[in-house]
Amino acid sequence: MNKLMQKRYLFILILTALLLLAACSNSNDGESDDADTSGDTDEAAEITVDSEVGEVTIPANPEKILASYNEDTLIALDETPVAKWAIGESVQDYLEEDLADVETIEWTLPLEQVLSIEPDLIILDHTLDNYEGSYEDYAAIAPTYVLSEEEVNDWKVRLQKFGEILGKEDEAEQALADYDEKVNQAKEELNDTLGDESVAMMWVVGGKYFLFEENRHTADMIYNELDVEAPEIVEELGKGEEAWNPISLEKLSEMDADHLIILGYEDDEGIEALKNSNVWNNTDVVQNDQVYYIEDESNWTNSGLVASEQTIDMLVDLFK
Repeated sequence: MNKLMQKRYLFILILTALLLLAACSNSNDGESDDADTSGDTDEAAEITVDSEVGEVTIPANPEKILASYNEDTLIALDETPVAKWAIGESVQDYLEEDLADVETIEWTLPLEQVLSIEPDLIILDHTLDNYEGSYEDYAAIAPTYVLSEEEVNDWKVRLQKFGEILGKEDEAEQALADYDEKVNQAKEELNDTLGDESVAMMWVVGGKYFLFEENRHTADMIYNELDVEAPEIVEELGKGEEAWNPISLEKLSEMDADHLIILGYEDDEGIEALKNSNVWNNTDVVQNDQVYYIEDESNWTNSGLVASEQTIDMLVDLFK
């Protein structure tokens, strides 16, 4: 073999070796990329969070969320539930602008109904005895998160937890910041219109009178965030217990509020009884024509960002 042929042969060998090395390298890189991508996908597909019943692994981006009676929090984070809370035909009316087209599910969460809507995430309150099934029953249908008592009782804590669960921490923080700004603005307006005049809220339903304690539902926001003055009759009630007990018509004769908001339908027998009571009609709030009637009580008797913001708007408009 002459020298020219030797050089050509050596060049071919070297080129072949380089091509083989490059192919192996690309193959290994591809395997590494595939493995990394797979790992990233697995990591993004699920998250593990602490719940009232311990750690639970849930989908990172659930599309069909069942969070009965916590729809307010979902709406605040721009999420639509797969089904909405109901007792028979009754729903949370104040949310209907967003949930009118969402099917209902009975408040006890019947297992057959839950199965039929095929949720990929279920969120339950800590009072599990209220549900038809057990935690294990729901967890067998879909990953199930159980809210703590604090998360149930404090809507701001609940909103932050939902933000964590749904990967919307920034949205939750922004919503709370916007809410604080709304509260501060409303506080200034109400200070101008009400000053130190007191306001009471009462729900009348089924002929019974439920006066809001200072910590009951949105009254907590009205008295403790907006700094609206509570009348003595409300202060005497103290902190509201879990069971909301009605007060008597006789007790209402002691109403000392400068303004009274009555929630309920005007044809309710309880409101009819008030209008026909000489003692009630002689109270200062009635004599001064400072009784306001609102038929839809739903945002006033719930707690959440949407409920609070709607109540703020109504309150400010009422006293303009």
